[in-house]
Amino acid sequence: MTPIHHWVGGRSVAGTSGLTSPVFNPATGRQSGFVDLASGDEVGRAVAIAREAFGSWRSVSLAKRAELMFNIRELVHTHKQDIAKLLVAEHGKVLSDAMGEVTRGLEVIEFACGIPTLLKGEFSEQASTGVDVYSIRQPVGVVAGITPFNFPAMVPMWMWAPAIACGNTFVLKPSEKDPSASVFTAELLKEAGLPDGVFNVVHGDKVAVDALLEHPDIAALSFVGSTPIARYIYETGTRHGKRVQALGGAKNHMIVLPDADIEMAADAAVSAAYGSAGERCMAVSVVVAVGDAGDALVTAIKERLPKITVGDGMDPASEMGPLVTQAHRDKVASYLDSGAQQGASVLADGRQTAPEGDGFFLGVSLLDNVTTEMDAYRDEIFGPVLGVMRVDTYDEALKLINDNPYGNGTAIFTRDGGVARQFQFDVEAGMVGINVPIPVPVAYYSFGGWNASLFGDSHIYGPEGIHFYTRGKVVTSRWPDPATSKVDLGFPQTR
Repeated sequence: MTPIHHWVGGRSVAGTSGLTSPVFNPATGRQSGFVDLASGDEVGRAVAIAREAFGSWRSVSLAKRAELMFNIRELVHTHKQDIAKLLVAEHGKVLSDAMGEVTRGLEVIEFACGIPTLLKGEFSEQASTGVDVYSIRQPVGVVAGITPFNFPAMVPMWMWAPAIACGNTFVLKPSEKDPSASVFTAELLKEAGLPDGVFNVVHGDKVAVDALLEHPDIAALSFVGSTPIARYIYETGTRHGKRVQALGGAKNHMIVLPDADIEMAADAAVSAAYGSAGERCMAVSVVVAVGDAGDALVTAIKERLPKITVGDGMDPASEMGPLVTQAHRDKVASYLDSGAQQGASVLADGRQTAPEGDGFFLGVSLLDNVTTEMDAYRDEIFGPVLGVMRVDTYDEALKLINDNPYGNGTAIFTRDGGVARQFQFDVEAGMVGINVPIPVPVAYYSFGGWNASLFGDSHIYGPEGIHFYTRGKVVTSRWPDPATSKVDLGFPQTR
């Protein structure tokens, strides 16, 4: 059993609460380690160290901060596979998915390398006679990140990279289900030259979360997770005077129109629904087949399912790994039973194709004729269960999306550019794909949904991330007229 400790003040720190949580290898079902769970006092000590480090870190020049971010980028790039293997061992995703996760996180680190340009302000000379006005952006202080189990490397990078580059210090509370990637990241940041106390990791459960939400020295907090917890984080954090961005759950729809390339749409649906075992907030969980597209699309999807190899993420042949815990696997599988009971057609039951053994596996699963009254539609399943809905018109498909409480991501597959343009205008979602099933923005845009998928008004990373982790300040200045100054300037004073 490997003990996984906190990282505070530039070193590994064993927990003192006496509480731990088991960490499993999802492919085998066996416990591989245990992680310390922080008490409120332990969180407080981490925040105090981050607060002490803030004074000196915020005064480091932009040039030196950018240089450090480049160092971090090179180290993370060098150790991509090491990080990815930790993700496979504790989350269960296949190695190719894990490598992709680290690569997308690296994009945000690379974006943060441009911090001297990203923090440029504005200047107005002679706004009034002898008066200049200019704006600057300054770090907010100690900030915290609370991150989910499904992307234990990438989502923290979305937060700490821009936050630290902006001059803040950071306290990360990763998921206790797969915590090792965060500790390894902390070691890399220290190796890159980041001063002690600028980046800290505290593991924990609700006790640690509440301690961060209530601590007076936490100025801002970022969260990614389910909608009920996002609402709690936002309401509790703002009630304690914090700036909060809280990204919640999703029910992502993919519309397929009759004119779409059915083979292309089927490939997209399969990769978007079952990649990373469906444990991602941008996974397509509902395909909406319009008109005549339905039968051909379902047939094409069904043909692809037997070709997906499910197994241990370290096996090069595996294309989909296990789910993160046994409890989550069982909950996801329950939607196959409720779907059948509520009238859906179970075209593929992943329990019948899951690998044998004690791993937390569920094979690819497909439900047809899903309706809005079913649990499989109303809930965020967060697993490899794809539902197909059938409607007659584009307007019905659009209404399905806009009536859904979530508004994270969506996609449309069509050959008609006019319809695609109308869709991006009409649809109520924060991220839209046109013949792209998972429209995660590149690092120089920002990631975030609408409605119950986002609490607060700030999306994560990109330009909105820079603004979230800084505060604006406007300076109005007037200097004495050189003609009346008593200081010898060394040259003729002319007006």
